[in-house]
Amino acid sequence: MVDENQMKNVLQAYIDGFNHGDAEAIIALYADDATVEDPVGKPPMQGKPAIAKFYRNSIKTGAKLALAAPIRASQGQEAGMAFDVRLEMPQGPALIRVIDVMRFDSEGRIASMRAFWGLSDMQMGG
Repeated sequence: MVDENQMKNVLQAYIDGFNHGDAEAIIALYADDATVEDPVGKPPMQGKPAIAKFYRNSIKTGAKLALAAPIRASQGQEAGMAFDVRLEMPQGPALIRVIDVMRFDSEGRIASMRAFWGLSDMQMGG
């Protein structure tokens, strides 16, 4: 079973990979059959090929992530983090306030990621 420190370290590696523009580092954190639902309510992407495409495209936006609070673990196999995404959209700079919740497999890889954010969490001019 994955422990709290391991989950927190994976989430920090996710933030670091994003901020270094390293999609491959983020993709490597995921299990082969993982799912990504970003944002929650959209159809989930499943499997490494779909997840890889998503992160490679996301990195191309130049988005940067900044934690809004410390990463939180659980006594189970899930952890979460609140963060701000700053990126350039066709309309100009934007800020999106996000909470990601990730479930881990027994090997400490991300089995699912759910990103909670709605249109009211996006601010243009960010």
